Amino acid sequence: MIKILRNILAVVAGVIIGSVVNMAIVTYGPTLIPPPAGVDMTTPEGLAQAIALFEPRHFLAPFLAHALGTLAGALVAYVVAASHKARFAYVIGVVFLAGGIAACFMIPAPVWFMAADLLLAYLPMAWLAIKLGRRIAPGKAG
Repeated sequence: MIKILRNILAVVAGVIIGSVVNMAIVTYGPTLIPPPAGVDMTTPEGLAQAIALFEPRHFLAPFLAHALGTLAGALVAYVVAASHKARFAYVIGVVFLAGGIAACFMIPAPVWFMAADLLLAYLPMAWLAIKLGRRIAPGKAG
């Protein structure tokens, strides 16, 4: 019973931590790379109208938010899980991938960004979290 609760906690904690990292980068990213002048990024409509003004550098923060959020969440899930650690890390990767797919339908973005985001930011980051997790918690692979 304790293993089941710990595995559930691993998923919940992974989603929460991953989401917090994601939102922090999305929130503070525009302070590092400001959007083009006059762009309203607070509404989907404003973003849709201004997306043509964005340069590749403007997509760096969203990509890092997705990649690092997934990495952090999957790593937490791996470390917290009582068993099947790699599977739970991949569960987080799949959950965030589903969110990325949904975002592709809701938030306008160039095809190159959506492809790079979906192919590189989710499952590869879950895989990397597993590799890091095995170094952090050696002998507890799963």
